[in-house]
Amino acid sequence: MQTAELSQTIEKIIKEAESLIPHYMQNEEDKRIANGNVSICIIDPDGKIYGRMYGTNKIRSRESFRVAWTKASQVHITGMKTGEYEKLAFNNELDENKFGIERPDYIGWEGGQPITLPDGTILSVGFSGFRGVVDLEIVVRALAEVIKK
Repeated sequence: MQTAELSQTIEKIIKEAESLIPHYMQNEEDKRIANGNVSICIIDPDGKIYGRMYGTNKIRSRESFRVAWTKASQVHITGMKTGEYEKLAFNNELDENKFGIERPDYIGWEGGQPITLPDGTILSVGFSGFRGVVDLEIVVRALAEVIKK
């Protein structure tokens, strides 16, 4: 995918994720976690970073973006979902030294995942601010909507 087209697709994913936030805010558990101050971070194959902080609390949004970036960057390095990578590393099912991330720096939470665009381009995505399973779901749903359009 050409750079301009890739940038447009990523921006569409970010915008679509934003449209899903109100739906997830209806769940009291998710609302309580960040009160809508959530973030998304997307890293393209060339290492270009895209992102967005949502909400009105700049300090809370800053923290959620830090976590989203950590998730996305770990996916960018390992090629694996966050949480799954840690399980494999702790069970000695992979050589964690080849990735260069030291154990204190593992994110450990769900919410980081590689996603594949229809042309095969793989993006490393981190979303933060809701429960990990919801962070993952928002990105999957946003991508599905962008592909449909």
